[in-house]
Amino acid sequence: MDDAEIRFDERGLVPCIVQDWNSGEVLTLAYMNAESLGLTQKTGELHFWSRSRQELWHKGATSGNVQELKSLRYDCDGDAVLALVEPAGPACHTGERTCFYRGDMTPAAPHEVLPALTRTIENRKAAGDTSSSYTARLLADQAFNGEKVQEEAEEVVRAAREETDDRVANEAADVIYHLSVLLASRDLSLADAERILDERSH
Repeated sequence: MDDAEIRFDERGLVPCIVQDWNSGEVLTLAYMNAESLGLTQKTGELHFWSRSRQELWHKGATSGNVQELKSLRYDCDGDAVLALVEPAGPACHTGERTCFYRGDMTPAAPHEVLPALTRTIENRKAAGDTSSSYTARLLADQAFNGEKVQEEAEEVVRAAREETDDRVANEAADVIYHLSVLLASRDLSLADAERILDERSH
């Protein structure tokens, strides 16, 4: 990123939107000055300028919830920065995953659904109790899970041939769910498949 393109305001600050690299979820909004922007680029972890404390702020230095920088972008006017990050923990000081956890939270935006599903699957995986849920049973038995992916894929095809659009969408949801669980059992996620799709598009 060309720092000369950044237009800091009269206080020497530029707003920085922080977005999860994998899920696309917006995590927080903070401010950078030239020094914190430089530190962010140098260290690969987000640094901000705290307007309330009037000092540099290394995100996660105290909590351990650092945000590893994956990409920095800036808008058409150069007066806002977008940081794509891989968070080590919650972004919000309250312990919430994102600072934007209040307001109209339902229904979830479409892009929020798969990340939430991924986190639920990871929680079931961490629990390790195969009797606790259907998801846990799938995680413990890759062969069974594979059979379910195949079964649900066949149902999508049949629905596309014979049934309503609503049925096609329902069967597709079943495929995505079972495929997500299968990937998690191999320590993979839909994001890994998405990266391959991106590579194929170039």
